Amino acid sequence: MTPLLLHLFYFALINLAVMLEGYFIIKEQMIFQSWLMLAVGIIGIHLIFEFEHPVLRMLALIATTFTAMKVVAVAESYKGKKLTLKFTQWTVFAGGWAGMRAQPFETLGAKPLAGAWRMIGFGISRVAAGAVLILLAHGIVSIQINTGLTYILVSAILLVGFSLILHFGMLGISAGTWRLKGVNTYLLFKSPAKSTSLTEFWSKRWNVAFSEMTSITIFRPLRNRIGGAAALMVAFIFSGILHEIALSVPVNAGYGLPTLYFIIQGSLVLVERALMKNKVSFLQDKVYARIWTLFWVIAPMPLLFHEQFIKQVLWPLAGLRP
Repeated sequence: MTPLLLHLFYFALINLAVMLEGYFIIKEQMIFQSWLMLAVGIIGIHLIFEFEHPVLRMLALIATTFTAMKVVAVAESYKGKKLTLKFTQWTVFAGGWAGMRAQPFETLGAKPLAGAWRMIGFGISRVAAGAVLILLAHGIVSIQINTGLTYILVSAILLVGFSLILHFGMLGISAGTWRLKGVNTYLLFKSPAKSTSLTEFWSKRWNVAFSEMTSITIFRPLRNRIGGAAALMVAFIFSGILHEIALSVPVNAGYGLPTLYFIIQGSLVLVERALMKNKVSFLQDKVYARIWTLFWVIAPMPLLFHEQFIKQVLWPLAGLRP
C-alpha cells in the first residue's frame, strides 16, 4: 500500500471512529469528551497528512473538523433532553449533511418535502456557473497579460467560482436531495448579497452551518456566564481558529491572519449594533446598509484568504500555477 493510500485509510478510520464513538458521547451528554475528541482528531489528521499536498491536507482537516464538531454541537443541543436521534439518523447526518442541527434528521424516511427539486435545480445552476468562472480563469491565464493583474483577477474569479460550486451548488443539491427523503434541510447560503447588516450576513445568510455551530457550541453556553458581547467575540475568535486549521495549517503559513479577520468582523458587528441602537441614518437605508455590509466583508478578505493559501491551494485546486 502506498503512503497516500495508507494515509487515506487512516483518515477513514479516524472519521469512522469519531462517528461511532460520537453517538455514545452524545447519548451520555459528555461535553468535555466531545471537545477532547475534536482536538485529538485534528491533531491526528495533521500529523498523518503533514507531508501530503496542501490541497489534500486542507480537505482532510476540514472533513474531520466538521465531523468532530457535529459531535460537540449535537451533544450541546440535546443536553438535558432525552436523545430522540436514532443511531442510523445520526450517522446519515454526520456523514451526509453539512449543517449542524441534527433534529431535522429525526424525520429521515418520511414523505418528500416541498421545494426539493427547486433546491436541486438551484444547486445545479450554481455548479454550472462556477465551472464557467473556472474556465474563464484558465482563459485569462493563457492570455499572459500583466502578471500582477492576472494574479489578483484570477484569484478573485476562482474564489467566487469555487464558492458557487461548493457553497451554493453542491450544498444546494444536498439540501434538496435530503428533502426528498423527508428531512427538513435548507439552503446554508441564503442570498448573502441581500444582507443589510453584518449581523444578518453572519447569522442568517452566509454559511448557516458555521453560525449554527458557533451559536450552539460557543455563544449559547457562554452568554449567561460572560455576557452577550463577550460571548459573541469568543464565537468569532473560535471561527477564526477553525479557519486557521482550514486555511493556514495546510500551507504552514499565514498564521493569525484568519483569526484577525474574524476579530475584525466580531468587533464590527458590535459597533454596528451600537450604531443601529442609536438609529444612525445610513444604516436605515437599504442601499447604504448593503454597501456597508459588503465592504466590511470583502475589504479585509486578504487576511482570510492569504497569499500562501491562494498560491498553494486555490490555484492548484483549479489546475493552475500562480
